[in-house]
Amino acid sequence: MSGRLQKIDPTEIKDNLFKLIAKDWGLITAGNIDSFNTMTVSWGTFGELWNRKVCFAFVRPTRYTYEFTEQADLFTLSFFEESERAALKICGTKSGRDSDKVAEAGLIPVASEHGSVYFDQARLVLECRKIYLEDLKPTQFLDQSIDKEYPLKDYHRMYIGQILNCLKG
Repeated sequence: MSGRLQKIDPTEIKDNLFKLIAKDWGLITAGNIDSFNTMTVSWGTFGELWNRKVCFAFVRPTRYTYEFTEQADLFTLSFFEESERAALKICGTKSGRDSDKVAEAGLIPVASEHGSVYFDQARLVLECRKIYLEDLKPTQFLDQSIDKEYPLKDYHRMYIGQILNCLKG
C-alpha cells in the first residue's frame, strides 16, 4: 500500500457522499496488479446493510471493466482531488480494450494488501469484497422514466461490496 494513505474507519469519511460520487467522480477498478481495468463511476451509494459497511457500485455489461469485476472477488473505488479530473475523463471515455488508458492518464497503480488495485494519486480508497450482485431489470422500474437512461438497453449490474479497507490521504 502507498505509505501516504492511512487506514480509517469508513464512518470517519468527512466527504459529502452525494457530491463524492455524482460530482467528483471516482474510479472502479477490478483485477490484480498484473491484469486489471478501471473506469470512471458517477453512480453509486454507500451505507449499512446486513450489519456491514457497504457500497453499491454499478457497471454496464458493455464495459471492459465488467469482465474484470465479474472475475474478481474484490474491487476498489478510488477518489481524487479536482486536479486529477483530466485523468478521470480519460478513464471514462477510453476503453482498456483498445489502449493503456491508465498510462495515458498518468495514473500509478498500487496493489493493496488483499491484492486489488487502486491508484497512488487517490485521496480516498474503498477496498471492497463483492457480497451480492443483481442485474437491473426495466420491469422493476417503478418510475418508467428511468428507462430513458438506457437508450442501448445495456442495464447495469449492481454489485454490493463490503468495505474491507478505507484509505485516506
